[in-house]
Amino acid sequence: MNEMDTLSGFRAEVPRPEPADLRAQEDRLLAALRTPPPRPALRGWTRGWKLGLVAGLAVAAAATAVVALPSDPPRVIHAMPVAHSAVLTRAAQATAGQTELRPRPGQYLVYESRMMFASEGTSRDGVASRYLTDELRRVWLPVEGDATGGFIDGERLPPKVWPGWPIPPEAWENLGRYRPEKLADFDQRAEQDLTDYAHTSAWPTDPEGMYRRLYTGLGNDEEAHELVWGNVQSLLRESYLPAAQRAALFRAAAAIPGVVTVPDARDAAGRPGIAAARLWAVRGTRVELIFDPKTYQYLANVRSSWTRPRPGPPWARC
Repeated sequence: MNEMDTLSGFRAEVPRPEPADLRAQEDRLLAALRTPPPRPALRGWTRGWKLGLVAGLAVAAAATAVVALPSDPPRVIHAMPVAHSAVLTRAAQATAGQTELRPRPGQYLVYESRMMFASEGTSRDGVASRYLTDELRRVWLPVEGDATGGFIDGERLPPKVWPGWPIPPEAWENLGRYRPEKLADFDQRAEQDLTDYAHTSAWPTDPEGMYRRLYTGLGNDEEAHELVWGNVQSLLRESYLPAAQRAALFRAAAAIPGVVTVPDARDAAGRPGIAAARLWAVRGTRVELIFDPKTYQYLANVRSSWTRPRPGPPWARC
């Protein structure tokens, strides 16, 4: 006797099924596979899952963590509006004729500016004071890397008068040059938010793509528009974009809602210009991007207060 004979004799007392019975069993099995199982009641299942989760966390909290993720929020689609700032459109057109820098990794880009800020407070004599600080600022930023690789030095210039206010004695202290120092001890910006040349040179070269990039993660409300306008200002002040990305930036900024033209702007060095500006009623400020009125080369930005009861010079110029 071999293994097959033994297997054939196993449970020989059970009668062999007829072919018709086997086909009936097969039909019932296929029907069951085609029919989806009934869904459990949602309320009871949810409650039981929550209780089970609490118990599981109490036992194994040291080993793992279970997180119930909410459904994804609706995605905001940022379609670029029609550009309405002639100043920024002309600035975009002018980039084609401007001198182009081609920095290499290991080099630094140097940004020099003159900055004026309003200083408001209480003097040592206990009286209210207002005046303008004046400073020459020079920043070195690496072609490839964040702000922790940068350096800064400059010179504190004599303060300027705020019309109608005397300059307090302490405003004349600590004037003159200051030694170079590290620009930042840490830089917590995410990778996509870095603005060194290695990153900006890879940004979109079309206005629509640049507009979407500027509004990444933001909504379409007034707060988002003001934040984007402020970011454009920062990019122009101490970042360098190649001509293609710079033109796309100007055209994208020209489509930001609320941008107006200031035909008689002036920067901290006293140079006349024409500006694209945006008002922010919540803060009572106006931020201007000033360009040369003939070449449309970027000159400076100005943040000014327009809701103050006492007239005076801008809050900040650079």
